[in-house]
Amino acid sequence: MLRALLEFGRQRAAVNINAADRIGELYHGGSRAEIIWTDDDMKRFTTKAIELGQAHIADGLRLAALTGLRRADLVTITWANVGEFAVVKKALKTSRRKRRFATMPRIPELDALLEDLKGRHRQSGVETLLVTSYGRAWSADGFGGSFNRIRDAAGIVYTDPETGATKAKHLHDLRGTFATKLILHGAGLTDEEVADIMGWSPQQVAAIRRVYVDQARVIVALGQRIRGAL
Repeated sequence: MLRALLEFGRQRAAVNINAADRIGELYHGGSRAEIIWTDDDMKRFTTKAIELGQAHIADGLRLAALTGLRRADLVTITWANVGEFAVVKKALKTSRRKRRFATMPRIPELDALLEDLKGRHRQSGVETLLVTSYGRAWSADGFGGSFNRIRDAAGIVYTDPETGATKAKHLHDLRGTFATKLILHGAGLTDEEVADIMGWSPQQVAAIRRVYVDQARVIVALGQRIRGAL
């Protein structure tokens, strides 16, 4: 925002230079790829949303977990974006000054959600997958604020395993949840293929796989061995 403001002033000779142009990255340690929403988190969120009379917001939670869409795309995706085998949407966020297409494969859980969403009340002309309780399309800020209020009421937080520090989980962290679903149900997708879908690096996907997928499979295998020995 500061860079854009200074550039506006420079072009109109209000300032001599844009001091914020091409500055380096100032914020480090901002990667949240290791943070995901667990099944328990999603269950608690949904329960709280229903308790507060805002069950329709849980639709957005489910859609984010099954598509990995960012907030702006989540509230603007329409039925026209839903294809037979994939959901394809031109992302609102630019990457290298270009708008890229987000393509999400239709996994079985997403198919079931789409069937549910077809039954939501919509006002005439509203074609977005997600709608408010009034049948209108959401604004990004409106959905984000409502989502965060339910998250806070449900106490959904991430606890750092090394320091014990806690911080609220974000809507954006559901992208990690989607990554785990691709790894688990993606018919043998490699880290590179999942990374292409997510717009991540293969290393980020590998970290998700180690922390949330491989460990879970090891624990299940151990449990099966223990039961077999009894």
